[in-house]
Amino acid sequence: MLKANRVEPGSSQKNRSLKERNPCVLCTCNRQCYITLITGCYTCEWQVKQEKMSRPGPCCCSWVLAFLLVWEGYELYLHWCHKIVILIVIMICSFFLWILCKFWRDRWLTAGLSLQVFAPYIHLSSITVMVILSWPVAFYLIHLEEEARVRRYKMAHNDRERTKRCNIITKLRALQVAIGLPFFFILLCLYVVPLGIHSPCIQEEGKLGPKPDFFGHRGAPMLGPENTMMAFEKAVEQGAYGLESDVHLSYDLVPFLMHDSDLRRTTNIREVMPNASFTHSSLFTWSFLSTLNAGKWFVQSRFKPFYKMKRLSKADREKAENQTIPRLTDLLELAQKEQKFVIFDLNGPTRKHPLRNTYVRHVVSVILASKIEQHLIFWLSSFDRQYVRNAAPGFQQVGRLFSIERLTKENISIINVDYKRLFYSGLRDYKAANITINLYIVNEPWLYSLAWCSRIHSVTTDNIQILRQINHPYFFMTPGYYMFMWLFMDSVSAVLIVTIFYFHWWRERKKEMFDNASIYTDPKSISLQKREQGSQGSSNVSTKAPFRVMESPWTLAALYPTLTKNTKKHPGTRHFLVVPKKKASEPEQAKKTIKPLMPQKDAVRQLASTEKSFEPTWDATRKATFQTALPSPKMNKPTISSLEILESETEPENTSSSEPSQESSLMFSTTSSIFSSGLLSKKN
Repeated sequence: MLKANRVEPGSSQKNRSLKERNPCVLCTCNRQCYITLITGCYTCEWQVKQEKMSRPGPCCCSWVLAFLLVWEGYELYLHWCHKIVILIVIMICSFFLWILCKFWRDRWLTAGLSLQVFAPYIHLSSITVMVILSWPVAFYLIHLEEEARVRRYKMAHNDRERTKRCNIITKLRALQVAIGLPFFFILLCLYVVPLGIHSPCIQEEGKLGPKPDFFGHRGAPMLGPENTMMAFEKAVEQGAYGLESDVHLSYDLVPFLMHDSDLRRTTNIREVMPNASFTHSSLFTWSFLSTLNAGKWFVQSRFKPFYKMKRLSKADREKAENQTIPRLTDLLELAQKEQKFVIFDLNGPTRKHPLRNTYVRHVVSVILASKIEQHLIFWLSSFDRQYVRNAAPGFQQVGRLFSIERLTKENISIINVDYKRLFYSGLRDYKAANITINLYIVNEPWLYSLAWCSRIHSVTTDNIQILRQINHPYFFMTPGYYMFMWLFMDSVSAVLIVTIFYFHWWRERKKEMFDNASIYTDPKSISLQKREQGSQGSSNVSTKAPFRVMESPWTLAALYPTLTKNTKKHPGTRHFLVVPKKKASEPEQAKKTIKPLMPQKDAVRQLASTEKSFEPTWDATRKATFQTALPSPKMNKPTISSLEILESETEPENTSSSEPSQESSLMFSTTSSIFSSGLLSKKN
């Protein structure tokens, strides 16, 4: 008996070519093995089960495996313990996210501030990325659309699977929306986002302000130990506009330069006096402080004080190892000599210090005694400011991030603020009030470029040797150039994306046409049939009876109950039952007839039910077959007819393979002749 197997359109040729080229692929890339693998990893059960429910196991990658199973259409079984674990994981992740937002607040502010510089370039780069992503997105969208179209057409011809196919089509549509909607929404936002971009680095060339000046933060801490005379001298060599430092008062009333409240980090106090390493620095006398080394930590440290710090020369290393804690008067002498501005944070002493309440007045007297020009002093401390105004009217009063009303009231025209707080607190208002702004601490070139484009007057930096080499702000562009790049990138990307989508649609349609054509023409199968026919000999006649082809829902249970057990039903949108029947009056040694032109077991292809042009042919065939198969009540013998065709003796044994079109016509002509002969036998 000839068995008809359901073969998907175009799958036979693909499978045969895959086996011929690389047979290992079928063993490796097997979907059932893939499903078994991820199901086993998820449930820790390695038996192949035809289940649509997967119970979770103790795998650490359950989230990824669960996603893969859902993607393949398998429902997940979640135990109540599993749900509790998921809830706990979500709570823990939320807690750590809150901690990151709380303690990394400054870094988040810096990241948001960087968008003002990089936003135009991120916009143009994002459009390029979207063009690249359009290739897989278009592939999946077109593929899903074609799959939905095929399933919707099949649903119209098979009412029994209508509900199931409706669910599948709904899932396909949902997947299309999940992929396509975010893609096109993001693309639309990128096309119009320049309308909302405000970047200080996009301005006309003539409106660019002067280059901001530099204050050496504790000198030049990348070239020498911080708050030492070597660091201040290096800052002067690098062209610093001013010098920034921190001042403490010793117990014997000597102002000295130190940032930390104790001496552990920048001195060798642990070697000299380990028990006093946590003592406040203002409780030591200057005679003791002057003996401490303030440079060995910078040279002999296991880790670099700064990540981008260059290696010191041998002479600088020797000089740094011999540095000591300087006094405020030493810095004032250097500033007076080099005509550099001085700004410092004045730290108040502890409660046990003798100058707890009068330390400001003592420091002012020390500055005035140094004979430095008063306009070189940027007075930053707000404590007892009125006394400072009266005692040293030449000092330039510097405020913090105060309100403009307070600055106007206290007659302060200079502010020293953190750049993160200023850019988020109304920079335009301070500029409109003609306030001189100094930002700290600016170490990155992009941040310095942002300050330059924002017309900031000066910055305090650790990286003076790098920033001084910048002669033009980075990431600067004119509005006309950015407008041109915006329109150009939008136009080119739109054309490319449309082209990519059209290409995938065209390729899918071409593939469908090729698959449909391969249904009716299978050169390899027809060639095998012809070789078998030629090998039988031209004088022999086949004794095999004709075939009866019936289509579901018609069955042979009513006519031939004994034959239905031997027939096999093959899955598909249209099921065929092929049943041979012998004539009762025909001897077994009769002449052989030519076999109907039917493919072999592994090469049989059905007519695709998706082709609308062949629907009338199938209806006519069903009607003719049914009329031929039913017994006539007026006849006493079976009416099942056979077609006997004697082969010509002159026909050659080996028939050469013809073109696909000729083979297709031969198959259809033979089939039509079988059914027409059945009708003639019924009339006879």
